[in-house]
Amino acid sequence: MESEYQPKVSPMRAYSVMHGNTAEADESFTSLSDYHDYEPRLEFDDSELTQPIPSDDLDLPPELLDIPDNLLVIPDNLLQRSASDGTIEENFEEELAAKLEEIYTEIAATTLDDTFTELDESRLVEVVGDDAFGRRIIVVSACRLPSNKELPPDKLLKYLMCTLDKYVEQDYSLVYLHYGLTRNNKPPTSWLWKAYKAFDRKYKKNLKALYLVHPTNFIRIVMQMLKPAISVKFGRKVMYFNYLHELHPHVDLDKLRIPEQVTEYDQQLLSKNPKAAEAAKLILEKQPIAEQTDNSKDGLSPPPTQQFGVSLQFIKENNSNMVDAIPPVVRQCVEFLSQPDALETEGIFRRSVNISVIKELQRLCNRGEPISFKDNPHNAAVLLKTFLRYLEEPLLTFDLYEEILKFQLWSNRDKPRHVKILILEWLPPNNYKLLKYIIQFLWKVQDRSCLNKMTSSNLAVVFGPNLAWPPNGQMSLQAIAPINAFTDFLLKNQETIFII
Repeated sequence: MESEYQPKVSPMRAYSVMHGNTAEADESFTSLSDYHDYEPRLEFDDSELTQPIPSDDLDLPPELLDIPDNLLVIPDNLLQRSASDGTIEENFEEELAAKLEEIYTEIAATTLDDTFTELDESRLVEVVGDDAFGRRIIVVSACRLPSNKELPPDKLLKYLMCTLDKYVEQDYSLVYLHYGLTRNNKPPTSWLWKAYKAFDRKYKKNLKALYLVHPTNFIRIVMQMLKPAISVKFGRKVMYFNYLHELHPHVDLDKLRIPEQVTEYDQQLLSKNPKAAEAAKLILEKQPIAEQTDNSKDGLSPPPTQQFGVSLQFIKENNSNMVDAIPPVVRQCVEFLSQPDALETEGIFRRSVNISVIKELQRLCNRGEPISFKDNPHNAAVLLKTFLRYLEEPLLTFDLYEEILKFQLWSNRDKPRHVKILILEWLPPNNYKLLKYIIQFLWKVQDRSCLNKMTSSNLAVVFGPNLAWPPNGQMSLQAIAPINAFTDFLLKNQETIFII
């Protein structure tokens, strides 16, 4: 039987063979096999890959346009490396990803740290804890704005966007202290419109409240000018406060670390308005909005059942039935959130809840009474974050804090070893067991990120500041990036880190 797979012969080759000119036939027709009509002759010049790419040809976001050319050159070893048998190495993706991570780390260090160090040190923007609804509070103080001659408006906008990028994935509140804005440091009015357009939906969606303190006619006029362009929904988030004490129902004033000149200005305003001064006195004499969760701060010993605001050692000593050093409230939250419906809740750990509900759950836990999340995963999620935030010492301990800040300075090769040393050797046993329990649970959360939208990086942004903070409790903006990166590394590599 004749095979159905017959080699195809071109007319030109057939003619040459018939006339005995096989050399000409071979020269005119070069084939890889008898089953191909021809071999395409392709030329490839890889010289372009080794040359710097003009920034004008790159489709990059504005904040990366100033990247030095040397950071955009693909290393030669990535182009020259090949397997001896002509096949692609199986682990080439991992090697390339590792190299790219080094490049991105260098880019971040160049474009952010070097560019914004002075602004960070000025404390123009600060993150100061949570408001009455459990949302992150970001404070912008106009009095700390440098001169227009020292700070170009575009650089200011880039700084604000880079700072807010760390928080826009979860609900947050913004407090703007307007006092101190003068003609010397005031951005042009056109810049305000540019800034409003630059802060797109991802910044505005999770902004739940914008508190404008000590507004002047300038602020009111500008807001009126922008009113036609501002959505009604965003407009409802804007609130004006003529005095600092009016913030009290929304924000714990003790947390704000208000600049001294702003406080003095507020006192001057109150001295001119006796009724407002009397109202301020009455409000500030009442119990602070952030209730004490640790009775020891009031000179009293906490009850044996207390779990919030105490140490892990205290909880362990007073809970003989505690399993594997996991506090009861943590186990209740994790078991509730491990249910499929809860794990798949969109925005889990990012959404705020009714603060009165969380306060009541705290009180019940501290009294040793049963609690109910009322089938609301967000209640359990916020309570878990609250427990970590109110620990007497952060879960990653004060001893590890300075080491964690060096995380982004370590090479990719050294990171696994350094992290294991910190986690396996430096952490106390109780802290290690609880951290392992939480990280392994969060790995399940990010494993459902296609449904809940919580990737490992999103979870790191949420949990990083709740796992590590300095002894004085005041975390700088420079510290947030390495802490979040360290947390992200724990989540992505939990199977190799937590081996005990």
